[in-house]
Amino acid sequence: MMAQYIDSFPGREILINGKKHLYFGGTAYLGLQTDEAFQDLFIKNIKKYGTNYSASRKSNIRMSIFEKTEHYLSRLVGTEACAIVSSGYLAGQFVAQTLNTKAHRFFYAPNTHSALYPVQTKSYTTFTALNIAIREHLRSQPGKTPVVFLDTIDFSGCNYPDFDPLQLLPLAQVILVVDDSHGIGIVGNNGSGVFGILSKLPVKELLVCCSLGKGFGIQAGAVFGKKKRISELKETAFFGGSSPAAPAALATLLDAEIIYSGKRKQLQNNIALFLRSLKNPKKFSGMKDHPAFSFSDVQLTEYLAQEGIILTNFPYPDEHSQLMSRIVLSAHHRKQDIIRLTDLLNEQRV
Repeated sequence: MMAQYIDSFPGREILINGKKHLYFGGTAYLGLQTDEAFQDLFIKNIKKYGTNYSASRKSNIRMSIFEKTEHYLSRLVGTEACAIVSSGYLAGQFVAQTLNTKAHRFFYAPNTHSALYPVQTKSYTTFTALNIAIREHLRSQPGKTPVVFLDTIDFSGCNYPDFDPLQLLPLAQVILVVDDSHGIGIVGNNGSGVFGILSKLPVKELLVCCSLGKGFGIQAGAVFGKKKRISELKETAFFGGSSPAAPAALATLLDAEIIYSGKRKQLQNNIALFLRSLKNPKKFSGMKDHPAFSFSDVQLTEYLAQEGIILTNFPYPDEHSQLMSRIVLSAHHRKQDIIRLTDLLNEQRV
């Protein structure tokens, strides 16, 4: 399907060639970007904090909202400390480039997001191959600590929620860096993401990177970990030299706790309705409590488009990558939207 250009945010409906379509794609999982109450909070905070703040976090004049939000997110996730940056991609690069030293050797699990790659490289295609490679490295170069990168929500279902293949690795000798962009704000207790699950594993060190745009609806990213590690990261030129997230966005995150809670509940209701209404849910690859459902039938995407429903469907992250076809539910979808979708899927016997 060719790219379609639109002139407003893609909410539950989008306008293409003058015709309304239902939209089940993107990553606005809680539907916050078009929610009036959330927008009102954001506008209020813009009037207080301005539209942007491009000074360094290391400046002699510092805004307290950054530390307040970091402390809040640390408590929510269950970590010792947090560093906020301007995007999820930057958060991944922040960690990867800082750890890219002679003391470490990098390993990438299957389907790892490009945000975690400091240089162009390839991930292992299986956890078996990854396991063999790490153990061989530890045998031949015991002085270099292996750093394993992976996506918590990789849409194949092999990681979250059980992480069974990951547990086969020699984790006690590994620094584990995970991207939880599709989990935080959505899954876990109060949207805390997967840190609570992974922190129970016998890992040498755990670092979590993420975007705050997908689950919290703001333009920002974050890194979670031990206080010592986060302090070291904040002392780098990478952190001091980059512009921070907009303070108004962070203030909105703090103010919107009740909105987030209500939207997560609505999202779970929508997921339950979708699965309950679908005659053959096993045709889709999904994860517990997560609103994304992957599939590989290109004809299904074309059929739904003809019926006025647009899904996520494009090669990701670049034009040479595998086609990503995905139904994405959101808290902004209404009951009739989901019933319309499942009726069409059931008619196709999908």
